[in-house]
This record gives sequence, C-alpha cells and structure tokens, in this order.
Amino acid sequence: MSTEMLTVALAQIVPERGDVRANAVSAAALIGAAAEAGARLLVFPELSLVGYDLDLFGDPSAWVTEDDPRLDVARRAAVDNDVTAVVGAAYRGPDGTGPIASLVMCPDGKLHVYGKRHLHGRERDLFQPGRTSGLLDIDGWRVALAICYDAGVPGHAEAAAREGAEVYAASALYTMREARRMDVHFAARAMDHRMFAVVANFAGTGPGWESCGGSGAWHPDGTRLVQAGTSPGLVTASLPRHELRELRDKDGLAGYPRAAV
Repeated sequence: MSTEMLTVALAQIVPERGDVRANAVSAAALIGAAAEAGARLLVFPELSLVGYDLDLFGDPSAWVTEDDPRLDVARRAAVDNDVTAVVGAAYRGPDGTGPIASLVMCPDGKLHVYGKRHLHGRERDLFQPGRTSGLLDIDGWRVALAICYDAGVPGHAEAAAREGAEVYAASALYTMREARRMDVHFAARAMDHRMFAVVANFAGTGPGWESCGGSGAWHPDGTRLVQAGTSPGLVTASLPRHELRELRDKDGLAGYPRAAV
C-alpha cells in the first residue's frame, strides 16, 4: 500500500567502540523511539555497530554475519515496532566477501545487505566494494541506500534515480571540516534528481575525526528540511510525495529530462 507521506528517522549516535552487542541493544531502543515518533524508516550512520575506526577490523569480533546472534535484539525490535532499520556494519558474507554494509532489518524479519560501492582511502585495503542495488520499498516509496562516499559520486544517485528512487538515504561520517561538503552533496543529489535526500551522521569524535553532526533531510528543490545539531539524538523528517511529484511534473513539462517515477 502506497502512502502520500513518509516519516523517516535519523539516528545521530556515539557508538561504543567495537562493541557490536552493546550497539545492537542501543539500536533496538532507538527503533522503539522511532516508532513512537511515527517513523517507518530509521537510518543509522556508517559502521554504527562498531564506530568508524578502521583499526578495529583486524579483530574478527568487529565483523558480523547474517545469522549473528548479537543482532537479534535489533532485528526483533524492527519486527515488534513495524519499522525498517538500516544499521551500519562490517559484514562478512557467506561467500567470504567483506563490504562496509547497510544491514536492512525489515518488519517481516528478513535481513537485506547493501554494500558500499565507492570505497576510499584505507577502506580499499580492508573491504570489498558492494555490487548490489540498495533499493527498498517502504510503504510504496522507493528508497535508495547510500553509504558515505557513495553520495560524493554523482553517478551513484543518478543510477538510483533511473531505478525510480524517490528518497536517497545515506549512512555517513562527515567531519567538522566536511560540514559544507555534506550540505552540498545532499542538496545536489536531491535537486538534480527531484528526490528527497536524508543522511544519518555520527555525533562525537573518533580516531582523528570530530563529527559535524547535522543529520537531516533535503527537499527535492535542494533546500534543507531538517538539520540536527552536533549532539546525539533522533531527528525525524516527514516527506510529502505530492511536492516531489509536482517538481517532477514541472521538469517534464519544461522539457528537461524527466526523473524516473
């Protein structure tokens, strides 16, 4: 069933370094809070189950698998609260591949995995790039997933739009030095393809970085809808489909390339 309004929650968090079990418990609590706020989709930052620290991944316990029992509490919360939760992890697949992943915990109990397609820096030495599409159906809305630097590659969002994405949802780490970059990336992706864009960023600090926070949402015209500060918290954005449709129709009537619908 398709809805005309989609409420998305973004979790701006400070994870427990390297502690998958503790972070999954915290994620479960936030899934409940998102449901209470009326959200149907909850997005966490990149590598939210351990924190963004590339020195962690020589330890097998920093990785998760599809049937990892440490994830059960968060998966149950997604089912019990009827919320789709996108949690960040280092994922070891059955075929041995290891991407930076968004684990999509669905209300029906299924787990879908989207792997970051565009790695950068030391990530290339530790992980394999993802190969699959991250397109979800949330109440009839087509939601495309991205992980951090994916959003910095214009072709990633373009491919999502060609698949019919209406929302571009990213899990990320943007630092204080990258605050302007974050705004430009998501404003451009939203405006260029007439889709909503949302991002969940970290709060706090990690090895060599301080997050700029700012989790939130952008309108298909490129303007900011919601912007968190730098503290931990949960921010929500309600996305009206009719405003997206009006802009896409206008672009089509004006003779510009029409976004996928």
